[in-house]
Amino acid sequence: MSQKKVDQYKNQKANRKQTMKKEKRIILLEKIGGCVLCVAILFWAGFSIYKYAGKDTSSTASTTTTSVDMQAISDYYSSLSQ
Repeated sequence: MSQKKVDQYKNQKANRKQTMKKEKRIILLEKIGGCVLCVAILFWAGFSIYKYAGKDTSSTASTTTTSVDMQAISDYYSSLSQ
């Protein structure tokens, strides 16, 4: 190995702890940034759904009910059993 390569290797080895700390810090910041981005997207989606659903419920003031006459079905079943 040339003297230049030896000096470069010694320099890298001397600063290896600092370099590893820096790399770990960058990876941690990337993970935190990704989590913050995911939370922001989920919050935005939830708020949009809430806002959209809020418009539907406020426009319909009363709930309508429908009654179903089951007499025809009962008559049909009783005619099958005879």
